[in-house]
Amino acid sequence: MSTDPVNWRGVAVRTVTVVACLVVLLVLVAPGELGVLTPLAFLRIPIDALLAIGLMVVLAPRARRIAAWTLGITFGLLAVVKIISLGFSMALDRSFDPVYDWPFLEAGVDFLAQSSGRAAAIGAVIGALLLTAAVVTLVALAFVRTTRLAVRHRPMTIRVLVAGALAWVVCLVAAVQLVPNVPVASRDYFDRLARVNTSLRDREAFNAASAVDAFAGTPNDQLLTALRGKDMALVFIESYGRVALDDPSMGPQIRALLDDGSDRLRAAGFGSRSGFLTSPTAGGGSWLAHATMLSGLWVNNQQRYRQLLAGDRLTLTAAFQKASWRTVAVMPGTNQQWPEGGQFFGYDRIYTATDLGYHGPRFSFSSMPDQFTLAAFQRSEEAGTAHSPLMAMIPLTSSHGPWNPVPPLVDWNTIGDGSAFQEVKGAGAQDAMLGSDRVNADYERAIAYSLQSLVSYVEKYGDENLVLVFLGDHQPSTAVTGTKASRDVPITIVARDPAVLERVSGWGWTDGLRPGPQAPVWRMDTFRDRFLTAFG
Repeated sequence: MSTDPVNWRGVAVRTVTVVACLVVLLVLVAPGELGVLTPLAFLRIPIDALLAIGLMVVLAPRARRIAAWTLGITFGLLAVVKIISLGFSMALDRSFDPVYDWPFLEAGVDFLAQSSGRAAAIGAVIGALLLTAAVVTLVALAFVRTTRLAVRHRPMTIRVLVAGALAWVVCLVAAVQLVPNVPVASRDYFDRLARVNTSLRDREAFNAASAVDAFAGTPNDQLLTALRGKDMALVFIESYGRVALDDPSMGPQIRALLDDGSDRLRAAGFGSRSGFLTSPTAGGGSWLAHATMLSGLWVNNQQRYRQLLAGDRLTLTAAFQKASWRTVAVMPGTNQQWPEGGQFFGYDRIYTATDLGYHGPRFSFSSMPDQFTLAAFQRSEEAGTAHSPLMAMIPLTSSHGPWNPVPPLVDWNTIGDGSAFQEVKGAGAQDAMLGSDRVNADYERAIAYSLQSLVSYVEKYGDENLVLVFLGDHQPSTAVTGTKASRDVPITIVARDPAVLERVSGWGWTDGLRPGPQAPVWRMDTFRDRFLTAFG
């Protein structure tokens, strides 16, 4: 029996080397989307690693050191992008686009500041920067150590590289996948570069689409002729997605609520029709959905949004403005000036959160309850007689995640400055597990509140001139929908004048506030042209 002492230093060195190799391998084979993050998804052959190590083997020592650190830092940045992409897939159900998606990170910080406080947002930013530096450094060090091992055992390395390359080619040709949409022949680094190139070319594609506008030259007196004298309200309900109707746990309650709302509005003399639209976004990015709905263009990233604002596209709101409607935007989620609202979208007046005069308690992310937003709109615009006709765009934010707490409904006559709203006792942080009963229940209550507020508003203030179109901006996050859900959102038109609903009779929409399962599904960018055609 040997009594030689264990060389713990040698064991530690070999352990660190093995861990370094595993870190590099993990970075290059790990999926960047939550929906495919399973153990089998890591069983892949990364051509990126094979080529990188092969390059290290053939380079001279000085060039090798420079290349090792350069590639190591690059792979570290790839790791950061993959981590961000996992977060994106959890919130927005898609991977991160490093060209266009940086504004979403700023929006995420703003969301955290509004829902958890400024200190939490600052702490999150500092933590994210430190984590980024740590990840890049760790991966770079791991790659440098891996290259040293490869060079030290050059003959064995070459044999492993040749065998790995042959296996990669076989898996590529045979399209081997142990997990759907995750090829065993991995090339994540090159795929990311290709995606960047595709994103950069998207500018030309959007410019080409923007150049086609069937209504650009329509005379003002021919726009929206069938709505003369009507007051139009376009209301976006935050995160009101198809999952609210179809999910087995919440669907029965929301469908019953919509059916009850249909009956109540019918008793008040209003008819309604409902269908579905496919949003360009999910989980967040409401402004992209708003822009898509109003412009008739598919605005699914921030670059397209900026391009849109730099052009002269006729928006739905600008069409109302040209046709002599007073146009207003009621923006409870906007805390600063929004010059693009008047310059591009065509609003005569923009009410930001500070303009609405709310002095009640805050409910999670939303700066004010939906019922107050609608009451403030009524008080500021609809109560007067000089406004007619009026077109208003109103995003409702009470159903913005996190969906706890939910405001109570109060008597419209007691709303005042919002002091009638009381803090909800016992509201706590929410469990963000995918599909958890608590998250679904909180989401259901929030959507129910927004819908009830809107139905109650129409009952209280609606008249024969009101035409209301309300819809979801996008589906909620994957915490509610799970991964790979549709991007469909319900849309409804409400009016007391039967001639208005007759204009959309050819759309095939379902009678009532609840679209049936067979109701047509259109892309959101098609609505502008359909609406202008139906009422022009």
